[in-house]
Order: sequence, then C-alpha cells, then structure tokens
Amino acid sequence: MTGSDATGRDATGRDATGSDAPAEQPGTPDGATATYVFAVCRQLDPAALSGLAGLAEGFPVRGLRFGALTAVVQDVPAADFSEDAWQQRLSDRAELEHCARAHHEVVTAAAVCGPTAPLALATLYRGDERARQALEADTDRFTAVLARIEDHAEWGVKVYLPTPSPTPAATAPAPPLPHGGRAPRGAGRAYLERKRGLHQAREHRHDRALQTAEDIDAALSRLATAARRLRPHSPEMTGEKHRLQVLNATYLVTSVCEKRLRDAVAGLRHRTGAEVELSGPWVPYSFVGEV
Repeated sequence: MTGSDATGRDATGRDATGSDAPAEQPGTPDGATATYVFAVCRQLDPAALSGLAGLAEGFPVRGLRFGALTAVVQDVPAADFSEDAWQQRLSDRAELEHCARAHHEVVTAAAVCGPTAPLALATLYRGDERARQALEADTDRFTAVLARIEDHAEWGVKVYLPTPSPTPAATAPAPPLPHGGRAPRGAGRAYLERKRGLHQAREHRHDRALQTAEDIDAALSRLATAARRLRPHSPEMTGEKHRLQVLNATYLVTSVCEKRLRDAVAGLRHRTGAEVELSGPWVPYSFVGEV
C-alpha cells in the first residue's frame, strides 16, 4: 500500500506520532460504541469522507474537532472492537489486510484536504470525550508533525539486482579419485583454487550490490527532506529468486521536487543497470513519528 508497507501496523494503541495515547478497550453493553481514530489534520471537508465504509458499515466516518485540529473518527460497535476481537483480527491475515486497507482508504481521503497525520491501526477510545481529551494532550506534537509534512508526500523505492545463475564450475563436485585412491598431482589444488575464485566472485558481486544501493540512496536522499532505510526483503519473502533486493527505502519529498525525483530514478536505472521501482505519492506514514 505504501513505500513503507503501511498494512499491518501495530494495534497496541501507540499512535502514529509516537505518543502513548491510551487506546482504551471499550466495555461491551448491548449497543455500546467506541470511537475509532484514523488520523489528525488541520482542516477537513466532510464531503471528502462521504461514502467511506471505514471499519464499521452503517457508521459514518466524520470529523471530531479538538482545539485547532480535527481528528478523523468513526463510531464502531464496542463488542466487535474489544481487545479479544482485535486479537482475532490480527491472527487472520485476510481480516487484518481488510482493516488496514479500510484504515488507509480513510486516511487517504482525509489527506486530500491537507496535511494529515495517520494514527496506528486500532487506536480506540471509549467515546468522543475520552478521544478528545487524549488528543488534546498531544496537540503540540500533532501541530509539529503537520507542519513538517505539509506539501510533502512519501515515495517508496525498491532496488533489485539480478541474481546470477550458478556456473557449471560452482556446482561441479570435487574430482573423483582414480583407481588406487590418489589424485593426479595438482588436481586438488586446482579444485580449491576454483572454489576460492568463485567465493571471491560472489563477495565482489555482493560488495558491488551494496555499493549500488548506497549510491542510489545517496542520490535520492539529496532530493528528500527526510529518508528512511528499511530492511530489504529476501528472495524467500518476495518470491522472486531471479533478483535480489538491495535497497528498500522511503523518502519524504516536497511536491516541487517530485519531477526531479522521477527523473533521478530514470537516470539511476540507466546508469547502474539496476531495477529501481518507484511507488507513490503516499500519505507520509513513515515520517509522522519523528518530531
């Protein structure tokens, strides 16, 4: 969903700005509701949220004003959003993905109206008043975050290099011993030298891949207000055995630099021969917790 893979955010109640706003678990009387908070923004056009299902069908997504800021919230059935219910969702990959996508859809719609700070998946309060109190206590942090990300978007970059096919020499077994059990003079040494050469070649390719990642990251970081390096995905995780991910990064970029970013990526593809995948623009999930 985003350059920083926004799906599957934690459900601990720690909001996306890094504060410890209490995601209190609601009680479960019949008909009781809790207040789910998606994001915080400066201004919100209610029309931008029209028709969004959010996480609970039949409950409109709406704004909740606190001070000079507005939270994007939704009433949700308390019984369906208890701690136990969330644990079940987290253990069901399809259900978790559904919730994360619904959360992201609401955040993206709100972001059309201006800078928007997403909160973590499963940020819940017992009601509007409890939500307002907790959010007001963190007003300074939200204000700083919104100022930082204004006119910025998040862009994800993944860089891949082809994985070389093993050469016949790499898979060749040691030379068999002739009748009598003694190898010809120099045969064992040649085999070890060949293996050593293959090992050095692999190390050279690995070093070159790392340097390519560093060069690309340095070039793109110069165009960004901020950058984050994420752990590259292994071929087992990507399911792509023919190429190796050497860079998984995300960049906070102003709107005026977007074309320069695209042009830079195109130039890096040509210059390095690497596969450089650019995704975005996204709501800056990866950069709202650093103020």
